[in-house]
Amino acid sequence: MTIRLFSARWILVTTLVLVFFSGPQVSAESGKTYESLKLFVEVLEELEKNYVEQVDADTLIHNAIKGMVENLDPHSSFMPPQAFEDLQDDTKGEFSGIGIVITMKDGILTVVSPIEGTPAYEAGIYAGDVIVKIDGESTKGMALWEAVNRMRGPRHEAVEITIIRETEPAPLVFSLKRDLIPMTSVRSAVLKPGYGYLRVTNFRMNTQDELLSHLEDLEKDQNRLKGLVIDLRDNPGGLLDQAIKVSDVFLDQGTIVSIKGRDQKTTQAYEANPDKTDRRYPIVVLINGGSASASEIVAGALQDHSRALILGTASFGKGSVQTVRPLKDGYGLKYTIARYYTPSGRSIQATGIQPDIEVAHAILEKSKNPPSVFDRMVKEKDLQNSLMPENADETGPEDTDEKSSGQKRQRKQAEQLQQDAQVKRALDILISYGVFNKLNGN
Repeated sequence: MTIRLFSARWILVTTLVLVFFSGPQVSAESGKTYESLKLFVEVLEELEKNYVEQVDADTLIHNAIKGMVENLDPHSSFMPPQAFEDLQDDTKGEFSGIGIVITMKDGILTVVSPIEGTPAYEAGIYAGDVIVKIDGESTKGMALWEAVNRMRGPRHEAVEITIIRETEPAPLVFSLKRDLIPMTSVRSAVLKPGYGYLRVTNFRMNTQDELLSHLEDLEKDQNRLKGLVIDLRDNPGGLLDQAIKVSDVFLDQGTIVSIKGRDQKTTQAYEANPDKTDRRYPIVVLINGGSASASEIVAGALQDHSRALILGTASFGKGSVQTVRPLKDGYGLKYTIARYYTPSGRSIQATGIQPDIEVAHAILEKSKNPPSVFDRMVKEKDLQNSLMPENADETGPEDTDEKSSGQKRQRKQAEQLQQDAQVKRALDILISYGVFNKLNGN
């Protein structure tokens, strides 16, 4: 059996050699590739014959391919059938896991961002955390797909991960119960009458449709939309076409993003299309170190076209584009084909999108100080028999319990969001913009 396998590999190499030498001239590069293939087969033969234990030739070859691909960059990988199937589930199916996006950073398993509403997010896993163990096993040398596979599993079953965090003196251990990862990627809220909030957690197959549905609800509010906060924090990215479509919702013309690869076929510019809906209201986009890939495309496009002010901290800095190619027997190959550039020609690879206004994340606490003497001073409304405001709404007590309950939930959600320092600053900017527009007669 071993001899047959070995002979078949020599046939493969011979076939490649015939291809290389079929032309009238042989390039130096082709000759070098031939010599390297000879070396590969020589090593394979030596290990099959003389390694201390019997080795499986297919396993050796798959490991060699894995090493070849994964040494290109952190986002390229050779995937066995299960990992390839899981990759497709990420963008269109439902799966059970802990809800984090990870990458290999300098050979170290690193969290890009937790996905909102998942076990990892609720437990307090942060962007930048380094995963050193999964269920007690070291992640050193572990393939990215293998780490993902180990953290996925049946719903409600626990997985233990050990992380190192820069701000913590000792490793942190989290026992997380797997759960279904939410497939919805957009939610919304009204921060104040006329000021909307859109949270985009990732870019999946129907993200643009979800965003438009939420946006139309905000725009139908009784108060005309005066400003919008788009929250892309901890958004690890996703599908390129959805990032382009979401950007196009807010742009009427110009380039959204361009990608440039070695092959002319992978070089392309994507343009915005005119929209029948008037969306000229001001926008503030929130980003942080967990905003990567597709979310950086949206932020970069809106920033370069002066369509939005970017607020927060620098984004992750993934400025490359990958393609996925199915291979025989269910295997898959994901590899980098191009870099992408913002409309102004910026490559954000390893540098990220820089915010126009830098604001660190913080949760604002409600003041516990007693009211000052000025707050306690009597006002006109406190005087006995004071006149009611003109056009005062007297229908409040007659509101149904259901309507009142819904309004309370909305107010509570808006208050919680405004305790977020970055959201609060964004809202203040939008309100100030409206005030100055009025002062200028616009």
